[in-house]
Amino acid sequence: MKEKKKSAVSWILTWAGQKRIAYVWSVLLAIGNVIFKILPYFIIADVVKLFLNGEKEFEIYLAKAVLIALSFIIAELLHSLSTALSHKATFAVLANIRKSCCDKLARVPLGYVKDTPSGTFKNIMVERIDSIETTLAHIVPEFTSNLLAPVVILIYFFLTDWRLALWSLVPVIVGFLSYFGMMLDYKPSFERTVQTTKDLNDAAVEYIDGIEVIKAFGKTESSYAKFTKAAMAYADSFISWMKRCSIFHGLMMVVTPYTLLTVLPFGAHYVANGTLAISDFVICIILSLGIVGPLITVGSYTDDLGKIGVIVGEVAGILEQPELERPEKSKSIPKDNSVTLEDVRFGYHDKEILHGVTMELKAGTVNAIVGPSGSGKSTIAKLIASLWDVDSGSIKIGGVDVKELAFADFNRKIAYVAQDNYLFNETVRENIRQGNPDTTDEQIIEVTKKSGCYEFIMQLENGFDTVVGGAGGHLSGGERQRISIARAMLKDAPIVILDEATAYTDPENEAILQNSIAKLVAGKTLIVIAHRLSTVKDSDQIFVVNDGNVAAHGTHEELLVSCPLYKEMWNAHISVKDTVKEGE
Repeated sequence: MKEKKKSAVSWILTWAGQKRIAYVWSVLLAIGNVIFKILPYFIIADVVKLFLNGEKEFEIYLAKAVLIALSFIIAELLHSLSTALSHKATFAVLANIRKSCCDKLARVPLGYVKDTPSGTFKNIMVERIDSIETTLAHIVPEFTSNLLAPVVILIYFFLTDWRLALWSLVPVIVGFLSYFGMMLDYKPSFERTVQTTKDLNDAAVEYIDGIEVIKAFGKTESSYAKFTKAAMAYADSFISWMKRCSIFHGLMMVVTPYTLLTVLPFGAHYVANGTLAISDFVICIILSLGIVGPLITVGSYTDDLGKIGVIVGEVAGILEQPELERPEKSKSIPKDNSVTLEDVRFGYHDKEILHGVTMELKAGTVNAIVGPSGSGKSTIAKLIASLWDVDSGSIKIGGVDVKELAFADFNRKIAYVAQDNYLFNETVRENIRQGNPDTTDEQIIEVTKKSGCYEFIMQLENGFDTVVGGAGGHLSGGERQRISIARAMLKDAPIVILDEATAYTDPENEAILQNSIAKLVAGKTLIVIAHRLSTVKDSDQIFVVNDGNVAAHGTHEELLVSCPLYKEMWNAHISVKDTVKEGE
């Protein structure tokens, strides 16, 4: 049975529950704030009665004035304490939500992350989560407490004169009707603004990331037009929404606060015909002024309440994504470092890519996976690295299904070096240290010497302290690969996956890189995805993948005889190398 998704309110309560005590105190202080804000109305009413009854003692009026001042001071103090508590709790909660999203992305299949534009994740994890701050920091303590004030004032109002109490509600009712007019089609209108904001973020990120290609091919105008179109759609979504709401909003803001529009004429009429005492009339005037303030405060948060369902829905969309199936604690211990694929099937977006792939990679051997572009080679590597889960079949390490291994135990087993190696916007030293956070600077230097990148690192502006830029953009592709191999060497995992790890290497440095790889994989189980067949011809075993199936496997010599596809690929590779040599 499919698990029922949590509502927005359930998520809010779950998040607020992380700091339950702080929020409870915040609400209690906010209620105290409201009580002390209401108190002056009762004191003023008492002052009016004393004045109309002929009281002339100045000290009595002074004492009442001091009480009113103290009430306002205490109210502001309680408000400050309430908001301080709620904000401190809220920012801690928002940090936890962001951490949860980051942790979630580390546990979900890579396909979900790849299919979602980075601008969308940035928008949700920064702007959208920030938008929850109003709900948690203000609405939780203030919305509920401010509802209390008009209720108490109205009760006193009705006890004083029920007729004027009803008349005072007329502008409020008009305001509520205007508010409901504003809320017509609220959800689709807000969802449209959310979508256009996403589109604008995605267009901006795409434009900035692709600026090199745009300039190189003279596509500035057409690419900028896409960004402009997204920006105009974004602006239009807000402008059209605001135009539709402006009349209702204007009516609500003009009419609602003026309770005196009905209280003054009808109160004067009741006084004139003798059904209302002048003292009670003055008290009713004062009370009518106290109804709307808290209601406007409450109303200022209703927009945020209207949005919260969509906002929480986006954040929950990340947190509710299905995760890779892994236990907290490994169910079995692998007997060795062999890797076995048994009838593995896998697809993207309901299109099957791998059709029952079976492989046996023995511990301590060098295994190559080759084939035409789009045959499924890299997909196999990513499945072995557990970046996705198989749709059916199994992948085993040392006879144990990877789904029975805890993430921590599995990660210690695998070192994965991809074609597009990502480096953080940190120093060279810290990027290498990612392979083993507990390593020393001396060990980092030693591993760079082994991986053949010590010399070029020392030639950088600040050596090991050189910041590599976003995604390693300050380095060449080959330099990024060599640092990634050094990082993998530092991890010292028994199973190493090289997914086109020499793709960006020029012939001059290929020998250095191959020597580095040889040191990296000594005595380990190596899985190499390669286009350059000459780099894997000495492998213990070569698997030829074609159209999502294993077409053949064996040594280089065996495949030249038994596999026409491999022989064709080899001949094409040799002819290209010969052409390059002739050109030189």
